[in-house]
Amino acid sequence: MEVSEFFPVWNKLTENQRATIAGAAFERDFPKGGILHKGGTECTGLILVQSGQLRAYTTSPDGKEITLYRLFERDMCLLSASCMMNGIQFSVWLTAEKDSKVTVIPADVYKAVMKESAPLANFTNEVIAERFTDTMWLIEQIMWKSFDRRLAAFLVEEADIEGSNTLKTTHEAIGNHLGSPREVVSRMLGYFASEGLVKLSRGTVEIVDEKRLRELADE
Repeated sequence: MEVSEFFPVWNKLTENQRATIAGAAFERDFPKGGILHKGGTECTGLILVQSGQLRAYTTSPDGKEITLYRLFERDMCLLSASCMMNGIQFSVWLTAEKDSKVTVIPADVYKAVMKESAPLANFTNEVIAERFTDTMWLIEQIMWKSFDRRLAAFLVEEADIEGSNTLKTTHEAIGNHLGSPREVVSRMLGYFASEGLVKLSRGTVEIVDEKRLRELADE
C-alpha cells in the first residue's frame, strides 16, 4: 500500500513535498504483542497501518491500562507523533493486537512538510480532532455508563471485530481494555453467565445470547 493512499490531500502537495514524505517513510513489522510506541517517552512518528490491528491505550501511575481506540488497515496514528504538535502532551502506548505491518513517517519530516502545506495541516488537525472526539466519548462512557453495559458493549464490539461469538481473551485483558480490575470483570462475567448471556471457559468468552447482550449495551 502506497503512502499516498493514506492522505486524501496527497495531490494538493507539491512534487517536492510528496517526495520528501515518501522518501523518509519506512516499513516495520510487529508480531502480536509487540510494542510500537511507549507513551510519552519517545516520538515514534506518524504511524500508518498497512495490515493487522493495533491498540492505543494509556496507563495510570499505578500501571492500570485503558484502551482509547483501535487502529485497523488504512488507519493512521498521529498521537504517536504528538511531539511535533505544539501544546499537545498526550501519553499513548501502541501495541499490536495481531501481527501487523506499518509505515512510519518520522515526526520531524512530517512536521516540516506540514508547516509548508496548509492542506496537509488542515487534514492533520481533522485527524487529531477525530481522535480526541473518540477519547471524549470514552470518558463519557466511563463517567455515565454502568459497568455491565460497558462490558456488554465491549463483548459485542469484539465479536464484530473478530467475526465470531467465541472470543479468545482473558478476564485480565478485558480489564485492561476497560480500565477495571480483573476481579470486577470476573464477577460481572460470572453474572452474565448465570443469566445465560455468555459461557465461560479458560481463555474464552462465548456469547450465547447476542440479542440480549446487544440490548444491554444499547440501553
